[in-house]
Amino acid sequence: MNDKQASQINITLGTAGHIDHGKTALIRLLTGCETDRLKQEKERGMSIELGFAPCRLGDLEVGIVDVPGHENFIKTMVAGASGIDGVIFVVAADDSIMPQTREHLNILTLLGVKHGMVALTKTDIVSPERVEQVISELKDYLKDTFLAGADICPMSNITGDGFDFFYDSLKSLIKSIEPKSTEGVFRQPVEKFFSVKGFGNVISGIPVSGSARVGDEVTLLPKGTKSRIKAIQVYGRDDDTVRSGQCAALNLPQLDFNDIERGNVLTKGEYFEPSEWFLCSLKILNLDGLVVKHGKRMKFHTGTSEVTAKIYLLEDTVALAGQEVFVQLLADQPIVAGPNDRFILRSTGPVQTVGGGTVIEPLPKKLKRSRISSIDAIKCWANAVCENRSFIEYCLKDDPWSVLSIRQIALRTKLEPDSVKNILARFVESNTVIQVANEQYLHAQVYNDVLEYIYGKLEVFHKQMPDRLGMERDLLLQQSDLEKTLFDAVVKLAISEGKLLLKNQLFALTSHQEQYDPAQQALLDKVEAVYKDNLFSPPNPDDIRSMVNASQSEYDKTIAILTEQKIIIEVERKVYFHSEAIEEAKRRIIDHVNGEGQGRLESVKMKYLLDTTRKYALPILDYMDKIGVTRRSGNTRFLK
Repeated sequence: MNDKQASQINITLGTAGHIDHGKTALIRLLTGCETDRLKQEKERGMSIELGFAPCRLGDLEVGIVDVPGHENFIKTMVAGASGIDGVIFVVAADDSIMPQTREHLNILTLLGVKHGMVALTKTDIVSPERVEQVISELKDYLKDTFLAGADICPMSNITGDGFDFFYDSLKSLIKSIEPKSTEGVFRQPVEKFFSVKGFGNVISGIPVSGSARVGDEVTLLPKGTKSRIKAIQVYGRDDDTVRSGQCAALNLPQLDFNDIERGNVLTKGEYFEPSEWFLCSLKILNLDGLVVKHGKRMKFHTGTSEVTAKIYLLEDTVALAGQEVFVQLLADQPIVAGPNDRFILRSTGPVQTVGGGTVIEPLPKKLKRSRISSIDAIKCWANAVCENRSFIEYCLKDDPWSVLSIRQIALRTKLEPDSVKNILARFVESNTVIQVANEQYLHAQVYNDVLEYIYGKLEVFHKQMPDRLGMERDLLLQQSDLEKTLFDAVVKLAISEGKLLLKNQLFALTSHQEQYDPAQQALLDKVEAVYKDNLFSPPNPDDIRSMVNASQSEYDKTIAILTEQKIIIEVERKVYFHSEAIEEAKRRIIDHVNGEGQGRLESVKMKYLLDTTRKYALPILDYMDKIGVTRRSGNTRFLK
């Protein structure tokens, strides 16, 4: 089988273990690649930088990252291990379990690595009894870790003895690992970078999400400089696409080489931006005497970046060994991290790994106490970011109440819009989410909560003003203090579902019925009767007030109620007609235009149609223009 026939899968393994336990030699035996390439590494026989090698396993090919084992290069080990899916944990039979054996295992655990195997090297220089002894020690040491029950493969990198068992175990390990999802926005932390004559800048690393193609524009953060991908190599061979979980090198000639640093991030679009504040879930290692104090400064490793950060505990001033706590981290310089990214904390003196966990979300600024008053609320937040569906639902339920667009959700969840749209469609089918407009969505729980809130405002209004038909839209919006888009979406949906009434552009509860005392009801009936008995020639207001024997304030209130209920219509300022007059006038105009008017109505004809004076005919005709029954051209009207 030639190289091109090997199926590249987006899985990357890493080595881990104490210095001089044979990690690099094992990769050389397995792949034929020499990952120690620096002159200093070859002279000292010690890995200093990360090494990358393609690993062919039958018809599959994966990537392997070789990490340094020396305690002085733990930050490099963390950078390499941050993108791996499984580990080849290397222990030498002559040394057995050593300090970096323990620290590397702690780091792998904190980084969330779930899969692995053990290579017990240097069996050629110890007795069989020593091999069995170390195997026993390892089984006991690993029994409560993610490597419990993992294959332990005794072997020699020099003679090759035991390699077959190791190789078979490695193939089984690969089969047990689910390749990384390619969902999400492309993001690749910078692990190594260099310049190639004739090509320019090359950045290598392992993308943690998404995919990118030759020709795509990417942004280098935190600098914000952009370049198009000129070429891609995956596992050392040319390709047109790079996917999450693959060891890849991208040719980016438009970047300034001096702008590139390990810890930078390549990404597409505007989904990520550098941040200094991060809300995190922190697991403190269960080591004797280990304490994390509020305000303490530590080394914060995430992706391939390492910065100093101040720790702000959210529940107490001190956190002890073995505890899991929520913290806010303030980095001393902006870095890029996304929801659910893993991180490691290391003390600055004495230098040791203290703990690690997951980034819940980067923050634009420090959270106020009002936002973190409930630890249970933060737990819900932390659980939500672990899975795309739950994170999208959380965004829709998150405070403040709001209607969200697909773009807004995509930017927060770091997912491509099409992925967000597909998930939302399933939520809509299950009635969990409501689509209120094109690409605008509202969570059903938020809808119900907001509707209950509006109900409360209307109940107070109806109680205070039982004689009113309902509440004006602007007043209800002002008193509810809701975001306009949310308010409009909720009331529109509630009206369509019959959960809210809209009468004459006034909002009311479905249970509301206007209530008047007997005197007010009698006055309403009298005033309406005057207008009804004089459809096209109503008396002037002062005459009507005298006819019904009402004070000015009583009459004004009565007119306001009748107008609100659309029983009488104000066609122009202080000129009123009964609603039946307006409907009858509309009928007569339409009949005339469609009949003897031959498609038109001259203004002078209006008073004859209504058998009234010009004083009343023209205001009614102008009103017909206003409500869209007629269209005016000079002194002639046409049906609109």
